Amino acid sequence: MTPGARYTNVKHPMKISHEEYLELKRKRAVEVAAGMLDGSIHYLEGAIELSSLRFEVGLPEDDKDFLAFTGVSSETDHLPIGSVRQHWSQDALNRHEPEIQKSIKWAKEVSLSECKSIVERFNA
Repeated sequence: MTPGARYTNVKHPMKISHEEYLELKRKRAVEVAAGMLDGSIHYLEGAIELSSLRFEVGLPEDDKDFLAFTGVSSETDHLPIGSVRQHWSQDALNRHEPEIQKSIKWAKEVSLSECKSIVERFNA
C-alpha cells in the first residue's frame, strides 16, 4: 500500500469562509431570538444560547444586545434549564419551578428589546 492510500476515501468537512460562518451564526441568532419572542424556544434556554453566540457573530464583545443575554445566563446558571433537567429529580424540578418562572419574567424585562433588536439587525 502506498503511503496515504488508505486515506484517499476520507471525506473532509466542508470548508466555508469566515463571512459564511458569521452568516450562519447570525442566522442562528435570529432563529433563537425569534423563537424566544414567539414562545417556541424556552426564553432562558434561548438566552443561554444567545450568550454563547456572542463571540461567534462578528460583533464587539461589548455589544449591548448580546451582553443582555450574558447577564441573564449568568444570573440563571444555577437553575435546571435545558438538557440538564434530565439529571434532576422531579421533586427538585418542582421546587425550582417558581424561581424559573420568576427568572423568565425578569429576563424578559431586561432583555426583550435586545431580543427584538437581534431579529431586526440580522434578519436581512
